[in-house]
Amino acid sequence: MHHRFLLPLYICALSWIFITVVYAKDEPTQEELLDLRMQLYLQFESIASPWYYLAAIDQFERNIQQVRNDIPEREGPIAIQFSEEFWGGAQNPDSTDTSPESITYFNGNGLDGDADGIADPNNPQDILYTMVNYLSRYGQTEEDFKLALFDYYQREETVNQILTIAKLYNHFETLDLDEHSFPIPTNYNYSYRGTWGASRGWGGRRIHEGTDLFAGYGTPVRSTSYGVIEIMGWNEFGGWRVGIRDNHNTYHYFAHLSSFNKDLKVGDVVEPRTIVGYVGSSGYGKEGTSGKFPPHLHYGMYKYNGRTEWSFDPYPSLRVWERQDKQRK
Repeated sequence: MHHRFLLPLYICALSWIFITVVYAKDEPTQEELLDLRMQLYLQFESIASPWYYLAAIDQFERNIQQVRNDIPEREGPIAIQFSEEFWGGAQNPDSTDTSPESITYFNGNGLDGDADGIADPNNPQDILYTMVNYLSRYGQTEEDFKLALFDYYQREETVNQILTIAKLYNHFETLDLDEHSFPIPTNYNYSYRGTWGASRGWGGRRIHEGTDLFAGYGTPVRSTSYGVIEIMGWNEFGGWRVGIRDNHNTYHYFAHLSSFNKDLKVGDVVEPRTIVGYVGSSGYGKEGTSGKFPPHLHYGMYKYNGRTEWSFDPYPSLRVWERQDKQRK
């Protein structure tokens, strides 16, 4: 999808694509929508803001809009939303100002990205041009990008999530990273059922934040998504565990392992079906404790909404991924 030699053609065709795809009566396919987004990112990327930085911010905004009631879901190919104060200026008496001149006068940030004389906060080109201009003020390094993100979002967790998404897009050179897989190869013997929310007693009264998949000791455990390894090590509850964060603000947690894939480390990029470790019975004690329960994989999923992170039931997703993996054979 990422073809730099086609950039001039992408830009020339952009207006036509808006008319025929975005504003057509028929909804664009997912492939058409991803292609349109890529063209927009490529049009406005710069040395300080490569396409995958813009794509990561846009995807983060799309992710939180899908799980928060206080943020409306933006229609159109670009999900980035600016506050009225950021766009028009804090002292601007016109909260819906689209005049580039008056926005500049009131120290607003909104810009005209498509040279139509209007700085429209709902126009994808104006949105991206404004974001690129904001990022460029900080410099061209990744540290500059991190500082720009922190100043804008005021949350370290958000900065880390956007950096993860950018790393994935840069590594795979595509926006199409929605494939998933079942965590255990379906040709192995295993069993599982919905156990999310069940009570647990070790270490204090708590609920079970995941699904237990019982399998033989040493059964391979695979990444369920594209992602970046965020944690790899010991936890007194989960034993030897791996945590992977994906491009949808979801954290995937694999616990009670017997061992890790020794070729992997924190910061590595993985994809669906990458072996991250092996089923075991570790946990519930100091480092190295094992055998306090039958061997199984504890698999958990957590969602970050830009403010907090919470667990949700992975069982429905596991059923879907299991069926899809079986159909691939």
